Amino acid sequence: MSSYRQIFYHIVFRTKRSHKTLPLDYHKKLFAYIMGIIKQKTCHLYRINGMQNHIHMLIDLHPGIALADLMRELKTSSSVWLKQQIEFDKFEGWSDGYAAITVSYQDKNRVIEYIKTQQDHHKTESFSDEFRKLLVKEGIEIDERFFLK
Repeated sequence: MSSYRQIFYHIVFRTKRSHKTLPLDYHKKLFAYIMGIIKQKTCHLYRINGMQNHIHMLIDLHPGIALADLMRELKTSSSVWLKQQIEFDKFEGWSDGYAAITVSYQDKNRVIEYIKTQQDHHKTESFSDEFRKLLVKEGIEIDERFFLK
């Protein structure tokens, strides 16, 4: 008998102290690097986008991969790589945490569209406001002692 599964995650992570160290002009290069890591881990990236200080992704996590392990490798490897790229000379590192929110099949396309429109969305809303709304909407309790520290 075969196993059937689908493990969609909307993942959000940010730069250290939310500093704007990821120039939009070079996002394609960064996203291609991240996509390679995700593919190497036999996961599937549906969409990636972001701003100068954060990234959103929708992935399907392979059941043999722990989310924490994927994120640790993705952030560590991309941090080393970013610090070697002249285009990202201001990059200091990633923040310690991330948000990983499960997504149903019915919501997959809505999340993809949300990720696609990050640049438009952030013309009127800060990352801090966006992140807070996302966590509240998903019923995730915010510990103000650590929120975006």
